[in-house]
Amino acid sequence: MEFKLIEYHRNIPSDELIKDLQLASQKLNKKTISVSQYQEYGKYDYGTVKSRFGSWKNALIEAGLELHDEHNTKATDEELMKNLEEVWIKLGRQPSISELTKDISKFSRRPYLRRFKTWMNALRYFVEYIDSDVDSIDITDTKNIGHKTKREISLRLRFRVMQRDNFKCCICGRSPSTTPGLELHIDHIKPWSKGGETVIDNLQTLCIDCNLGKSNLE
Repeated sequence: MEFKLIEYHRNIPSDELIKDLQLASQKLNKKTISVSQYQEYGKYDYGTVKSRFGSWKNALIEAGLELHDEHNTKATDEELMKNLEEVWIKLGRQPSISELTKDISKFSRRPYLRRFKTWMNALRYFVEYIDSDVDSIDITDTKNIGHKTKREISLRLRFRVMQRDNFKCCICGRSPSTTPGLELHIDHIKPWSKGGETVIDNLQTLCIDCNLGKSNLE
């Protein structure tokens, strides 16, 4: 039996790997392809593809293919909006679809396009989501005796406060867009423990350091 070395094709351009993934799926007449199927129908080594894109899931996403069964977990609208809020805060501005990269976004562009068809539709839904019921007051919550609002700050209200404060700490002026990894919190100006309500006029954006330093002071 003849002994042969396996070629790993490390220098193959990413576009060529993506094209081969697409061609292999077309041979199967499917919108996705598994690792074992690619090893049979693909031109290149699976290890090369995985190494180039970080994972098989990422490779499928880059090729515009549907995720295989083990990766096909559907994100809820709430999860997609929460992720979009986090990306928006990190950038300090409205994100473009090309900025949904794995270093700042939990989800790629694909779930948004699958759910909303276009990126602009996703942004419109996000704006409507943020604008809805932002200042709602719950006076029926018997756990919050002496308050008209709940202590917990909703995603909608949290984003509105940060947007008003330009996604910057109101004390030191730092933001995630200029200080990568910086964590922003929403703080009650008049503390909840002293009767402060969870309404936009009583909330401010603080970085984690300034918020911890402020403690329970007004």
